[in-house]
Amino acid sequence: MRKLLTALGFAIAAFVSAPAAFADQAPVHTGILSNVAVGGYDPVAYFTDGRPVRGNAQFSTTYQNYEYRFASAEHLAAFRANPARYLPQYGGYCAWAVAQGYTAPGNPNNWRVVDGKLYLNYDDTVQRRWEANIPGFIASANRNWPAVLSR
Repeated sequence: MRKLLTALGFAIAAFVSAPAAFADQAPVHTGILSNVAVGGYDPVAYFTDGRPVRGNAQFSTTYQNYEYRFASAEHLAAFRANPARYLPQYGGYCAWAVAQGYTAPGNPNNWRVVDGKLYLNYDDTVQRRWEANIPGFIASANRNWPAVLSR
């Protein structure tokens, strides 16, 4: 067991200190060792229910290699009919961070729909900063995206 733990430690250290080949980030934010997007929340619910709602693995689909979960069969059908309408901007990364030129996780509980698009932010404090100039930060984030994924 000790040898296994030592070998695992070396493998993790090698991965963490790996060269730039591992530096690029995924285009969609997910949890570590997961392919579930939006933290497992239903992206359609932000538009239909006006609030974050946890998705259910029973109502899920894979879109561009990422799993999206929904609260109902109706929400799943709506997403399948038009995924681009419901996907969070910037792959679900924090909209304010992308505007600043880097990525941070988007929190499904810190959200806003603006002009028919879903934006996530890191936390309450960051969301308040973002809300101080939403149009300006969206314009900046649009200029930065997707180049921030390879920084």
